[in-house]
Amino acid sequence: MRLLIMGPPGVGKGTQAVGVAAHYGVPAISTGDIFRANVKDQTELGKEVSRIMAEGGYVPDEVTNAIVADRLTHADAAAGWLLDGYPRTAGQVAALDGELAKTGQAIDAVISLVADTEILVARLLKRAELEGRADDNAETIRNRMVIYTEATDPLLATYRDRGLLVEVDGIGGIEEVAGRITSALDAKLG
Repeated sequence: MRLLIMGPPGVGKGTQAVGVAAHYGVPAISTGDIFRANVKDQTELGKEVSRIMAEGGYVPDEVTNAIVADRLTHADAAAGWLLDGYPRTAGQVAALDGELAKTGQAIDAVISLVADTEILVARLLKRAELEGRADDNAETIRNRMVIYTEATDPLLATYRDRGLLVEVDGIGGIEEVAGRITSALDAKLG
């Protein structure tokens, strides 16, 4: 099973990625986790990522693509995987397609968690309050939602056109949403 999971900030994508991956017996691969581990361990990649983020930039596609391509060659990913946080650009979609084509593999489905923006803004404001994130205000959260939508809509359209998109309501308890995801995937993939 080779899956992607996408969803706006605050929808619980990371939590669901781990649970869905465990349900299907494949690793959940988060590019954000890979970057954070490299930063923590002060690897060459980690130093580069730290520098880029300190300047307010994004990790270039070629770096992200190489990291993902390498990670998909690990033994635990041989029978499948769930990618969380990748791809994020059309260039990354093309790079992933190219890597999979080399090994005759293909994506089985793309999970898109959907939710009302106002519910997510309220959820993220509450989290910001609990975690003391003063910079997470309604304006910045709404801006992140707009950026996510602008960046992701073309990717979702690509996967919809390929017949891979599985849209799931992302609002509810963890187990409730997980049940919706696995039911939708099982129905699609039979």
